[in-house]
Amino acid sequence: MDGAQIKLRVGRATERMAQVTAFYVDGLGFERLAAFEDHEGFDGVILGFPGAPYHLEFTHQRDGNGSATPHPETLLVFYLPDAADWRAAVARLRTLGAEPVASLNPYWDRSGLTFEDPDGFRIVLQHEAWRL
Repeated sequence: MDGAQIKLRVGRATERMAQVTAFYVDGLGFERLAAFEDHEGFDGVILGFPGAPYHLEFTHQRDGNGSATPHPETLLVFYLPDAADWRAAVARLRTLGAEPVASLNPYWDRSGLTFEDPDGFRIVLQHEAWRL
């Protein structure tokens, strides 16, 4: 596989489409790239940044057949090394009523803040550059 050509889509079910969409769009600045209704029984929205090699897809099964179950170590981690960008993202989430929660793994609390989205899934706003 050529890693430079790979694009990543993270897909997840939700029963709170409007609230989850607002969390990622209004709170984190994602753009609504696409949406669909009743595609083989599913509604969905695709969020991301134009040109980025990743995006998030949230779906809702019309027959109401459940959602994913959150776990405290199921994380989306966003590395925001710029202090102004990090503070702005934190402020936007707090404006939406989201407050930081303690991470199950204390590593994430050292340089970042963890928030839960409306479904209880966690995101980390890490205030540092990604490094391996």
